[in-house]
Amino acid sequence: MDPLHLTTSRHDGTVTVSVSGELDIATAEVLRGRLARLLREAGARNGAFSLVVEVSGLSFIDAAGLGALVSARNQAMSQDTPLRVTGAPPPMRRLLRITGLDAHLTSP
Repeated sequence: MDPLHLTTSRHDGTVTVSVSGELDIATAEVLRGRLARLLREAGARNGAFSLVVEVSGLSFIDAAGLGALVSARNQAMSQDTPLRVTGAPPPMRRLLRITGLDAHLTSP
């Protein structure tokens, strides 16, 4: 089991949350909470930055992990804060494609 690890960085109007380890039912709330806090901050600043969730370090993701990403996307959309997921490893890209979430979470 790879523990979930989150790193947040800021550069030129973009806040990036790098996610590594396992994103599952036991850890999804940690990511959900981090993204919700950052999105509240963006909302308070009238969308002063965009949010990127960089997931190339994920070794596993389940439905709870996907739910955390969808929740963040919905919150971001409701306040006009750009949010995208980048670096999805092949198994996650397949999961996003199968669920139809690739069109909503990843950039072209």
